[in-house]
Amino acid sequence: MTAESAIRVQGIEKSFKKLAVLRGVDFDVAPGSIFALLGSNGAGKTTLVRILSTLLKADAGTATVCGFDVATQPGEVRESISLTGQFAAVDEVLTGRENLMLVARLRHLKNPGAIADGLLARFSLAEAGNRRAATYSGGMRRRLDIAMSLIGTPPIIFLDEPTSGLDPQARIEVWQTIRQLAGQGTTVLLTTQYLDEAEQLADRIAILHKGTIIQNGTLAELKKLLPAAQVEYVEKQPSLEDVFLALVGDTGESDDTDSAATAPVGKDLR
Repeated sequence: MTAESAIRVQGIEKSFKKLAVLRGVDFDVAPGSIFALLGSNGAGKTTLVRILSTLLKADAGTATVCGFDVATQPGEVRESISLTGQFAAVDEVLTGRENLMLVARLRHLKNPGAIADGLLARFSLAEAGNRRAATYSGGMRRRLDIAMSLIGTPPIIFLDEPTSGLDPQARIEVWQTIRQLAGQGTTVLLTTQYLDEAEQLADRIAILHKGTIIQNGTLAELKKLLPAAQVEYVEKQPSLEDVFLALVGDTGESDDTDSAATAPVGKDLR
């Protein structure tokens, strides 16, 4: 572990009554990288994210975020991070632009309208900015949710299973957004149970199993854990992803007409 780590986790333990969820977790995350925490349901991924974002206290061990201790300096940690949970936390009564302006005002930032317009353009939501979030597709809501998380330019963002429940095209949209974040210098800690998601996005992958990290490395390093593949000539067939993108068009934009027509108009107040 290095002094320059954006996130450092050492010996973190957490139990709920007699259930040990985290049993001594260790890893660090380099600044500006995408770090994937891969594990099945119940592995402890969300619990660890809640500890790192100061929403939950660990029973043992230490963790620092941007050099601040999550236990003794929670205020400084919260100023350095943003958290996007498993479900999009947008207000469906408000428009996309109003959601962004609301968060900007809560953060006491100047020119909330300009901030909202910039993020709408950045996340390809400008044309839908004045529509109620209830009319957005799943991918658009998730992009709006991530855009809201970036207000105030936090150096670190936690994405807890950001594509859970999304359709294939919406997942690809979110993947593109995550790559853009890392490309612009944001450190991303991503939890996922999807193997392809970790493979597509992560600079480093840690596998969390039964409360401990059983392996941690780059994709190439993890692949070396298995015997070398036997080289044979194989005629490559198109994958399902190739077929899907060929049929719907690889534009990075979702066709939200249907979702706009069928989305419920219920209230979702914070």
